Amino acid sequence: MSLTFAVLASGRGSNLEALVEGVHRRPDVAAELVGVVSDRPGAQALAIARAAGVSAACIDRKRFEDRDAFEAVLAATLEGLGADLLVLAGFMRVLSAAFVRRFAPAVINIHPSLLPDFPGLDTHARVLARGDAESGASVHQVTPEVDGGPVLAQVVVPVHAGDDPERLAARVLAAEHRLYPEVVRWIAAGRLVLGDDGPRLDGRTLPLRGRRFRVSDDALEPLCAS
Repeated sequence: MSLTFAVLASGRGSNLEALVEGVHRRPDVAAELVGVVSDRPGAQALAIARAAGVSAACIDRKRFEDRDAFEAVLAATLEGLGADLLVLAGFMRVLSAAFVRRFAPAVINIHPSLLPDFPGLDTHARVLARGDAESGASVHQVTPEVDGGPVLAQVVVPVHAGDDPERLAARVLAAEHRLYPEVVRWIAAGRLVLGDDGPRLDGRTLPLRGRRFRVSDDALEPLCAS
């Protein structure tokens, strides 16, 4: 049985593109992208979806009086797609607790830091300000606490001398493009189960920071601490 998933995206859609190439278009992966929804009419993600032959819809937040009205239409649109999994990929809206509970536990997001460090915004500047030697990205389950859900997997990226937030962001984003499709492939294969009692990978409870990787020779390499 094939996994169906929908993506929420607000911007350029680079992680969406990685999911299209690394999951949706791969004949060896039992998963289908059934729709992309954006809150911004000009989002490049919508063009990426249409180019892939995938349903694309815009629900412009500015057209609604409040978040409740916006989320009611958003939820109805997503339920109409009938997806098994909701994937957030650069979706720049904080979703209400009621919305999250409506689709939980099958909602995941990618965040550009090694959670639980640096939830929220401006992650790369904060990493550099603290003087960390490593940064990275985390795929996590979405819960009502922003960036606070169980971590499923992380990719570790070195911080280089002379990095600024833009250079570090570009390096982390390239690693995200490797990690996010991998996690969705785990779900499609039945290896990763997103249960109400917490996620399990290959039948085992994940550690605090999930399964950990680095990118080596353009592929994910597991770290011993995983």
